[in-house]
Amino acid sequence: MIKKLGILLLCLCFVAFAEEADNVIDKKDKAEVKKIEQNIIKEKAIEAQKLEEEKRIQEIQEQKQKELNMQNMAQINVLLDKIARIEAELKDNILLKRYSNYLSYSKISTELESLKDSLKKKSNTTDEQVYQLHNKIRVKENELELIAEYKGSPIGALINPPEIEKYENITNPFGIINALSQIKKLENNKKQFKNLDSEIDLLTTKLEEELVIYLELFNLDSKPEYKDKITFLDKQKKDFSMVLDIVSTTEEVYTRKIEQVILEIENQVSQQVQKLFIIFTIIIILSIIAFLVKLALKKYFSQNENYYMINKIINFTLVFLIVMVVLFSYIDNVSYLVTILGFASAGIAIALKDWFMSIFGWMVIVTSGSIQVGDRIKVTKGGVETVGDVLDISLFKITIREDITLTSYMVNRRSGRIFFIPNNYIFSELISNYTHSGLRTVWDGIDITITFDSNHKKAQKIARDILKHYSKGYTDITRKQLSKMRNKYQLRATGVEPRVFTFVEPQGIVISSWYLTNSYAALVLRSTISPEILDAFMKEDDIHIAYPTQQININRTDNAYGPAMKNKKIPKDLEDEIIRR
Repeated sequence: MIKKLGILLLCLCFVAFAEEADNVIDKKDKAEVKKIEQNIIKEKAIEAQKLEEEKRIQEIQEQKQKELNMQNMAQINVLLDKIARIEAELKDNILLKRYSNYLSYSKISTELESLKDSLKKKSNTTDEQVYQLHNKIRVKENELELIAEYKGSPIGALINPPEIEKYENITNPFGIINALSQIKKLENNKKQFKNLDSEIDLLTTKLEEELVIYLELFNLDSKPEYKDKITFLDKQKKDFSMVLDIVSTTEEVYTRKIEQVILEIENQVSQQVQKLFIIFTIIIILSIIAFLVKLALKKYFSQNENYYMINKIINFTLVFLIVMVVLFSYIDNVSYLVTILGFASAGIAIALKDWFMSIFGWMVIVTSGSIQVGDRIKVTKGGVETVGDVLDISLFKITIREDITLTSYMVNRRSGRIFFIPNNYIFSELISNYTHSGLRTVWDGIDITITFDSNHKKAQKIARDILKHYSKGYTDITRKQLSKMRNKYQLRATGVEPRVFTFVEPQGIVISSWYLTNSYAALVLRSTISPEILDAFMKEDDIHIAYPTQQININRTDNAYGPAMKNKKIPKDLEDEIIRR
């Protein structure tokens, strides 16, 4: 019993202990659970905080990425603007256009080779297909022929410098002009090729700059087209770098060669200038000697005629010596020149005679000075007579303008026309020059007829006094002009005072008054002097102007001899004479 009680007590204690343990365990579990819950809450808070931080970091990263993208876009736009500017600068570049032809040549060559391979490989082809292939091959070959200069050269024929032409030796002063022209041409060629070198260098720099920009652009935005452009620009830059090396080397050699040729030409020009200076010095010395000889001989020859001949001889000798000096200085084979001139003269005599005669006439006019622009001349051709002023002397003709002169008044009755006279006219016709060698006056005459019973001596004196009054100025001018002409022409002593002549004519006594007047205004003085003489004659009682008159007598038939013979007997011989008439 006690054992059972002990067991029961033990059981009760165990139950109480178990309940107590359960209570303790429950309390611990609750504490643990609460702690776990707290830990979970903390972890959730921490996790939420982490999520918040991650979200905030993500937002910051997204903002940074957005800002970075915006910066990249701005940088891309800047790079694209740079590329656009470079491409605008290179838009009309002739070297790039030539490079496109070079690429076309390579492309066409590849296509041509492909067509030829296709023609060889295709064995089971129809005749039509073979014909089409041959046509395509011919088209490609024609295209290659058109751009053949770009075979192996990205800039075509520009890679080769202009050819240096072989210059001719300078043997006369006219060759100096050609030599200077050739020097200028060589300098231009050198400058042109040097400019090509600079243009290629500048283009290579621009292409390298564009390539670097595209690389930066590709790093920012990896587009396929950017990669293709980088590949093309890299090839293009390498090609032009190769061309630049070739052109630079060629330019150095070409420049030295041109400088050598220019130096040789300048040496020949210098020799010709020295030779020309020596010839000119000889001509000056000969001219001075001729002048001194003329001056010395003028003191020993009192008669102008002798001095005139000596002067002509000295002038001819001077010209002959100058011609000989020039001939022997510049012509190695004079006989060859004579032969050429002989054949040329024969050809001129056969063909184009009038033209060449006009040219020779022009040479005679210019060298002799017989006619100059501004001279007043008189020409007669084919019944046409005119007096006018020379407007121009060209290689083939003389141009004169007709003026109002005595010829216009008496012959043509018109004026103001322009006449064109061939220069060969001087070899076959007579030309009157009213103003040659500074002589600007001519003799003009006025004829007035007076009756036989007039005082002709008084009339002659009156006319002379009037002429002296109106022509005194022209008389003094003519005296000075004739004095100057004696140095050039043989002039005998000639009076310049007005002259009055008296002639007996069937109609009366002719008072012929001659005076010096201006060649260009002869009619003005004539129209002034004529009425003066006429008025002076009419004032005199013993001077009567004679002019053609006609008297008609109306008589009866029985008095046929007029009233004066009314009471007179007509002599038989006079009556017979009248009847015979």
